[in-house]
Amino acid sequence: MTLTVLITRDVEDRYRGFLASALLELSPGVYASPHLGAKAREQIWKVVSDWHAQLQRGSLTLLYPDRQADGGLHVRQLGTSPRHPVRLEGVLLMSKG
Repeated sequence: MTLTVLITRDVEDRYRGFLASALLELSPGVYASPHLGAKAREQIWKVVSDWHAQLQRGSLTLLYPDRQADGGLHVRQLGTSPRHPVRLEGVLLMSKG
């Protein structure tokens, strides 16, 4: 089990209710859990991915530790986000635009 962070931007209220049932809402649109297992994380991502495919609004960014990923952090995104992950020489960076 590892720290998981999910950030939402400009999404419907249904996301807030669902995510708050499984994760702690640290700030509006920012959810985290210090002990979320991989299976639970994948189930949450499946639900929000299905909703996003149907509703086509907003963006979501999921972050969690991954020893195999550059910088040790796995990043998943849905929708149009103002920042995108860029891997440069084994380091994970976030780029605007």
